[in-house]
Amino acid sequence: MQASAALPARSAAQRLRTTTTLGLILGAIAVSAWQTEFSLASLVLGTVDFVEFFAKLVPDWSYLPEIWGPLLETVQIAYLGTLFGALLAYPLLFLASINTAPNRVVLMVTRSLLTVLRSIPDLLFAALLAPVLSIGPLPGVVALTLFTIAVLTKLGSESVEAVDPGPLEALRAAGATRNQTIQFAVLPQVGATLTSFLLYAFEINVRASVVLGLVGAGGIGQDLLGRLNFFAYGDVSLIVLATFALVLAIDGASIWLRARLI
Repeated sequence: MQASAALPARSAAQRLRTTTTLGLILGAIAVSAWQTEFSLASLVLGTVDFVEFFAKLVPDWSYLPEIWGPLLETVQIAYLGTLFGALLAYPLLFLASINTAPNRVVLMVTRSLLTVLRSIPDLLFAALLAPVLSIGPLPGVVALTLFTIAVLTKLGSESVEAVDPGPLEALRAAGATRNQTIQFAVLPQVGATLTSFLLYAFEINVRASVVLGLVGAGGIGQDLLGRLNFFAYGDVSLIVLATFALVLAIDGASIWLRARLI
């Protein structure tokens, strides 16, 4: 039997680079654990409390009629946020795509604004808007509108920039305007993908709208916070189960629709 070929020896520079990388990773882990006071002993000691807490989460089904309204409001917040966000995002994404922007100045300005928008999480938007627009669903709708603009413009502009340039060049050579080029050369190539992104944004927004309620942006999250403050664990358990079922149903419907679009 022929002996297997020996692996090539690694150079001193490669060994130094590997050692340095591992050292940096381990150092980052150690510093992060120290600054966040991460402790395995605390996790183990907290297991008993964790189990005792979950033992209290027996659903109180008599509370079920009370959650339909907030649950529906959660879906409505996500729906409106997605709809308004999409209406604003779709024109913007063509200004943020290098092959459909009218000029380089508009491209850079639009991309800069959208970068700022993407840098702010939806929860922070809701926390900032709740004192201004009053506690309720309105801050949630506005926060999800801004979040949807950020998501759809990012995903959409990348898809637009990846289209086949042939149809665009042919229409431009024939004297087509920018809008005609987008309508007849770009949209037929990315229409299904943009619709898929829209459904994906709605999925995310339904989950996000639950969390936004914790900062006063309406929906089932606000109801959940109220029941937690009153230590009504049976009601909390029921809200969690209902939210899980809602998110699961919307995810399933969205996946089913996306599979038929693409």
